[in-house]
Amino acid sequence: MSELDLQQFNPGIDLALEAKELAEAGGKGPIPGVLSDVSEDDGITITRLEVTTEEGSRLMGKMIGHYVTFEVPELRKQDTGLQDRVATKLAQEFATFLERINISKTAKVLIVGLGNWNVTPDALGPIVVENALVTRHFYELMPNEVAPGYRNVSAIAPGVLGITGIESSDIVQGIVDRSKPDLIIAIDALASKALERVNTTIQIADTGIHPGSGIGNKRRGLTKEILGVPVVAIGVPTVLYASTIVSNSIDLMREHLKKHANNADNFLGLLDSIDENERLQLVREALGPLGHDLLVTPKEIDQFIEDIANIVASGLNAALHEAVDKDNVAAYTH
Repeated sequence: MSELDLQQFNPGIDLALEAKELAEAGGKGPIPGVLSDVSEDDGITITRLEVTTEEGSRLMGKMIGHYVTFEVPELRKQDTGLQDRVATKLAQEFATFLERINISKTAKVLIVGLGNWNVTPDALGPIVVENALVTRHFYELMPNEVAPGYRNVSAIAPGVLGITGIESSDIVQGIVDRSKPDLIIAIDALASKALERVNTTIQIADTGIHPGSGIGNKRRGLTKEILGVPVVAIGVPTVLYASTIVSNSIDLMREHLKKHANNADNFLGLLDSIDENERLQLVREALGPLGHDLLVTPKEIDQFIEDIANIVASGLNAALHEAVDKDNVAAYTH
């Protein structure tokens, strides 16, 4: 297989890193037009991707732009020291990210926390907004009293279509038209294809965001083309598909049988001859008669979502406001 249509196999690939992995597996090699750099810092793996060509965009199923992914598997252990280090690293990387896409240090910022505050796995955006350091009202009411080192920042959690009856993008468009921000930062919960990345991964992208895309909803997004303002998206995978779990379980079973059974081929048959993407499609088709796929989240999601939202909010506060020390944001993570 030389090319891969990602939408055929998995319409819910939110993470650019996972899209790259699938595209490379389908094409059996590196993707033309996609640059990648990986660094590791004491348990924090940072992958920086840049999609530079239309061909790379088509093969990955992702828009041309920059993507930065933090992977921190040990976040599941709720180590406050590690959470502080991740927030600090996020602040430093995000500040560099803004410089790379030419966002000035004086640019006015609107933080948009997408999601449903009544559904825990979808409450990331609203919780980040609750913890964001907002200052726009001071600039409007008492501009001469604002201390140096703070930026003009506002924040909104617009809710979801099922609660408000209004598309999130329409609400944000109205706010943009009135408040005139120079940059929008959209926070949203994502879907992953790997259980180990749920609640342990943070993605930054300068390509905007489409609410509900991770669970198959095709709706009007928050992008520069739609809103007229640059949009940086921050997402955390909080759910994955049941079909993905089944497919991953088949992988584990296959490896186990190969290690412990001499005639593993007799057990596996056709399953051992098809690649991951075709197998995932097969699982989806098997679940099709149920009428829908299931979304799954860990039972500890209540604590996980609070922790990861605090990390994102603390990192943003330090990245956006020079008065907050980017090298030590521990005071802002609890």
